[in-house]
Amino acid sequence: LISTMARQARATESRKISSELFTLTYGALVNQLVKDYESDVEVNKQLDKMGYNIGVRLIEDLLARSNVGRCHDFRETAEVISKIGFKTYLGVTPTIANWSGGYDEFSLILDHNPLAEFVEIPDDHKKLFYSNILSGVLRGALEMVHQEVEVKFIQDTLRGDDTTEIRLKFIRKLEDAIPAGEE
Repeated sequence: LISTMARQARATESRKISSELFTLTYGALVNQLVKDYESDVEVNKQLDKMGYNIGVRLIEDLLARSNVGRCHDFRETAEVISKIGFKTYLGVTPTIANWSGGYDEFSLILDHNPLAEFVEIPDDHKKLFYSNILSGVLRGALEMVHQEVEVKFIQDTLRGDDTTEIRLKFIRKLEDAIPAGEE
């Protein structure tokens, strides 16, 4: 029993260290982007682009790990994103809230954003969405499962808001692409 408890404690400590290393590494990346680009808007675009490229690849890993089948509607998609995607990769489960009447828009509310640990945004970067890489990850991953979405930050605790809110809007179902020369 004691060795089992010790192994669990080491595993927890290892995850905590990995999480902190990831957070600090991400912070260094954002810091470099801020130095390299002239405006917060451009940094936000770069973070979104990087996230998109990650999401395009990450979805395969998520589907392989979780055995999740095809989602039948956007509500099901929201559940998978929150309870499986965020939990698997960031260790948090955002609350799904603020559904639109047609169930084509919802918000993910993060009580705790692991990317924002140890971070303060300087006053001269009011337009920076520090965690904007998440918007790109969501957009890229959903595109790979044939859902075109718009993703944007509505609120961010790093900008003085009470919570962090990411808004997702379903645009359209993407059709399977047929390779050239095949029908």
